[in-house]
Amino acid sequence: MESADWELEQLYTSILTAGSPQELKERRIACQTVLLKQLNVIPIEKWMPQVNKMHDLVARQAVSLSEAQMKQAGYGPPPCAYSFIVFGSAGREEATLWSDQDNGLIVDGEPDGGKRSYFRTFGGMLSDILESAGYEKCEGKVMSSEPLWNKTLSEWQEQLAGWMGQLEWEPVRYLIIASDMRHVAGSAELSAKWQESFHAGYSGNEKLAVAVLRNTVRHKATLNLLGQVLTERFGDYAGGFDVKYGVYIPLVNFVRHLSLAHGIKESSTLKRLERLQELEVYEHLDAVRRAVLTALRMRVNTPYEVREGLLSSSDYMGEKELKNKQLFTELRESLLLVRRLHRALQRQLRSAERRQS
Repeated sequence: MESADWELEQLYTSILTAGSPQELKERRIACQTVLLKQLNVIPIEKWMPQVNKMHDLVARQAVSLSEAQMKQAGYGPPPCAYSFIVFGSAGREEATLWSDQDNGLIVDGEPDGGKRSYFRTFGGMLSDILESAGYEKCEGKVMSSEPLWNKTLSEWQEQLAGWMGQLEWEPVRYLIIASDMRHVAGSAELSAKWQESFHAGYSGNEKLAVAVLRNTVRHKATLNLLGQVLTERFGDYAGGFDVKYGVYIPLVNFVRHLSLAHGIKESSTLKRLERLQELEVYEHLDAVRRAVLTALRMRVNTPYEVREGLLSSSDYMGEKELKNKQLFTELRESLLLVRRLHRALQRQLRSAERRQS
């Protein structure tokens, strides 16, 4: 084992012995320092899992600290089994070093007052501990502290069924968020049952698939009619390029759409692509994989600031970075592919809407 790998393993182990939110933050920062040294030294597909392993370990220890704090506060131990789950880039195992919170709780059994009271308090405490460890609270409120994302399994199943039956923009948006769910701590069995319910409701539901596709085809313009890259014209990021929403998210959306259509349960974009390649459902998946790796690499290399040891980034590539010819060529090639994929999805949507009309 190389010295950097050995050092990382030691730091991973130390995360699970942190006795307070402050210690957790310090050990996360120590781990982050080593990961930053490895950035662009090892391939992005090897670096990304190391980053997400760190996030998972921090989350697991935050869960343990929350249980301990609940006991100290007089609430006692958890009244039943539960599962801590993540969504968004964490769910896809693509979180950056500056990703915020996207998480929830699945609670075992039927809802009752005592259980609801315990896990609402627990979810809020957990979200606060994660914030203390350096994970900003989610602006969209996808967190264990929020009732929408903190429910018993039966309540979750009812909510998923409700979202699947409404087919309107907001519930479909929630469903798309939910589709990236990944188990991190607690009862893996609860997470598996949740996932079974999600995929059972999605499978064969053509109206829902069309509604999800309708949400998926929306994304910001990144190339003009001549195929030139469109950068921001105004504001703080004038001259820069939005890597997250300009190239990364459209690729994630495309791969997710294909994966849901073919019943693939993996949440990681790269793992979804592996399964899609096995099924041979689309002929240009090698090109899609290359573009995804390019987008991941660009995203983690956007300029960042350091505040109290923690990183913060806008996800914008600056004007200076865009002057790098090789990087700019890779970006443009990825965006040309994104445009082709987007047009294919638009054709698919028009065809599906004609069938339903």
